[in-house]
Amino acid sequence: MPTPYLLHYAPDNASLIVRLVLEELGQPYRTALVDRRSQAQRGPAYRQVNPLGLIPALETPHGTLFETGAILLWLADTHCRMAPAPDAPGRGDFLKWLFFTSNTVHTGLRITFYPGTYAGHGAAAQAALRSTMQEALTEHLHHLDRVAQGRPGWLAGAAPSVLDYYLATCLRWCAVYPRGHTDWFDLRRYPALHGMALALEARAATRAAIAAEGLGETPFTAPDLPDPPEGSAT
Repeated sequence: MPTPYLLHYAPDNASLIVRLVLEELGQPYRTALVDRRSQAQRGPAYRQVNPLGLIPALETPHGTLFETGAILLWLADTHCRMAPAPDAPGRGDFLKWLFFTSNTVHTGLRITFYPGTYAGHGAAAQAALRSTMQEALTEHLHHLDRVAQGRPGWLAGAAPSVLDYYLATCLRWCAVYPRGHTDWFDLRRYPALHGMALALEARAATRAAIAAEGLGETPFTAPDLPDPPEGSAT
């Protein structure tokens, strides 16, 4: 039987979140490296997969998906795991924080990684934008930590959710990228999220991702730059 999923990925990119969820679900999948060093994501071959030229993309028996949040929600609903069911009482709360993470937290991180894209070439403007976004991210993470303290089941619960892995990866990026501009972040300021990240590091899914992408032994709670067997994160 052919493997149903093909994940187009680059190490320590948003595709890492999808890999973690596929591993947690126990779903077989293949990977296709998108070589960022040659900017393959912007080339015509990859744009046939994702016309936006962004990573990740997931080929499925029902078509190709892109946008990280959409992929995660589709996988959870398709396999009836890692998220409240569509008719579950907690579904609405789960969705609003999943989309908050995707639309607000993840987007804010992207702005801090590439401030020149949004503020132009001036160093002062880039520094001001990065600082503003980091202040906002601090507030966003405090909101999420308070939600996690309530143990809603779909965040920092007994079994991992797609939101857990999404947030844990964002926490990793807060501590690692961009080099020289991460002193604003300390995971210990968010005790519930720290506990979630620590628990996820012991999961078999995380251990598989560590091996596949060279993430180091503590990829969420004390991360460093990846040392992947293939490809590049940037």
